[in-house]
Amino acid sequence: MAAKIPAPPLSRKKILVLSALHLCRNPRVVKEATTLGQAGYEVTVMTVSSSARFERMDRELARDLPFRRITLDLVGPAMATRLRSFLSRGGTWLARAALEYLSLESPQALGPAYGLLAMARGHPADLTIVHTEIPIWAARSLIRGGRRVAVDIEDWYSEDLLYADRLSRPLRLLRNVEDFVLNHAVYASATSDSMATALADRYHCPKPIVIQNTFPLQPRTRLDRPIGEESRAFIWFSQTVGPGRGLELFLSAWNRTAIPSRVVLLGDVRSGYREQLLASVAADRRERIIFLPLVPPDQLPDQLATFDLGLALESHWPLNRDITITNKILQYMNAGLALIATDTAGQTEVIRAAPASGLLVAAHETTQLAKALDALLADRDRLRNCQRASRAAAESRFSWEFDAEVLLAAVARALATRGS
Repeated sequence: MAAKIPAPPLSRKKILVLSALHLCRNPRVVKEATTLGQAGYEVTVMTVSSSARFERMDRELARDLPFRRITLDLVGPAMATRLRSFLSRGGTWLARAALEYLSLESPQALGPAYGLLAMARGHPADLTIVHTEIPIWAARSLIRGGRRVAVDIEDWYSEDLLYADRLSRPLRLLRNVEDFVLNHAVYASATSDSMATALADRYHCPKPIVIQNTFPLQPRTRLDRPIGEESRAFIWFSQTVGPGRGLELFLSAWNRTAIPSRVVLLGDVRSGYREQLLASVAADRRERIIFLPLVPPDQLPDQLATFDLGLALESHWPLNRDITITNKILQYMNAGLALIATDTAGQTEVIRAAPASGLLVAAHETTQLAKALDALLADRDRLRNCQRASRAAAESRFSWEFDAEVLLAAVARALATRGS
């Protein structure tokens, strides 16, 4: 008797995740694509490869993950790639010059917009999820072409960046595409309730669902080690250590504290900024400010767990920084660190849900902050209780295990809409 041939598996739905950033600089995309791949979807992540260093990190990061990665390659050695890179960078330079001198706005001022759109059009999918500025611009064309598109507003791009940096951004164009995409996407998501509400109010669109910048619960935390007798260590991290991130005001307060402590800044430091920060504190404190290089994403959780207090120093301006909930504060909670968080709308959401996890402080005040830091640093039991409360909040709500369910439900609903 011939062997019975099994029935072919049901066709898997295809999902294209579109981002203009390297994976190692966009953990939200990695978490999303991994979750969807593990759920059985056929996932392709399309990004721009613009840095040889980050490209190597991306390859290592994505090696065992359940999705396919393709790139608009601008760094490879092939002659065609070099020509593509030259034309793309030249087009961006011309677009920014036209914006600066003629007030002419073009998506190419954001980077390789037309190249990424062309690649996306060549990869049909049952659902396309767009992240970051260029893909959000591209989404308008994809939607008009009949694509089913979802949009993730992980940053409100038309309301972001310092004033000097905004001069080279096509802000009217960004606002127009945000308006269109938020009103035509099969679903939209944002990082906080504050951001979701603000977007709905501004663009009169359905309120986006909230998918926070949480992470899978890490196995090792600060709670695995005793407090110890050594001086307490604050940690602040970002891809770039530079101005406008609250460090100057924090160091002004820290410079007046009486209890010894260290401040560790992890990330790539902008030229000249290290010297600027060190000059702002007393000479005998400068050796207690430690700069560490950027680490691969998979190493960051364990590294954070070696510190005591996490600094989430967002400001009220630009608007995006006020209403978002960044990676920082949620990764600190995951690692079991006490929180020092400024009172932005987004971070206030977190601290209200976990009030015992640390200090919620005024974003532009230093005198009371110095006193509050000393009081916390001097009380070992209180510091430990803050760390316990922080980790407990991650376990009970602020972890990717919860937000992944929101994502999966949204994708299932989107694929069930007409035309699926």
